[in-house]
Amino acid sequence: MVLADLTAGAVEDAARRERERPLAIVERAALDRAPALDVRAALAPADRVKIIAEVKRASPSRGALAEIPDPALQASLYQQGGASAISVLTEERRFGGSLADLEAVTAAVDIPVLRKDFIATPYQVFEARAAGASLALLIVAGLERANLERLYALILELGMTPLVETHSAEELEVAIDLGAHLIGVNARDLKTLELDRDLFGSLVDRIPSTSVKIAESAVLTPADVVHYRAAGADAVLIGEALVTGDPVATLQSFLEAGS
Repeated sequence: MVLADLTAGAVEDAARRERERPLAIVERAALDRAPALDVRAALAPADRVKIIAEVKRASPSRGALAEIPDPALQASLYQQGGASAISVLTEERRFGGSLADLEAVTAAVDIPVLRKDFIATPYQVFEARAAGASLALLIVAGLERANLERLYALILELGMTPLVETHSAEELEVAIDLGAHLIGVNARDLKTLELDRDLFGSLVDRIPSTSVKIAESAVLTPADVVHYRAAGADAVLIGEALVTGDPVATLQSFLEAGS
């Protein structure tokens, strides 16, 4: 199972970092950060789709995508192009990311930044806040229910917003039970890496009107944004199409399509 392997690797890497930088130090850094930004306001439903633009060098399904030598510049271009939030892949092994990328991006933009990783421990949550993230990703499929609830509560306690990612009706019910205000439906099954662009549309009616509805993955062209917007997406998370083309022009074409 790809997701299980990715999560196990991320936990191992976090344990290594914790040996180098103990929890007490990271926790203090997290508490000393300026307050997280208002994510719900940034991604609230509007007349046109909102875009979460991703800094992403590689993926298990596509391999290497872009070198991105300056993630801060990439994120600044996203903000210039009209992104409402930035996602930063911090997973090291398969995505080529790092916490340094996250820190560089949060210092460069004044819109909310998501730590996108396989978060399974409190240490990773404190790392996210210490690096300036306003959002942290929780993948329902990768976490036992008790741990999911514990991490969700900690993210809120630190003033951040959890983005709860789902891949099925059953996982969506878990997100709803948590009271998640940001619910993502990922078209890519992280257990098989298969894509189903219609998954979002099949689940969106179950998402409460009080939650921001986020479509993730399978976005390469403006037509894909139109597809998700027509299905009811408030926001779309886009990575590959933005790192492999002109980020500003591509973003603007996607925003126009989602008007």
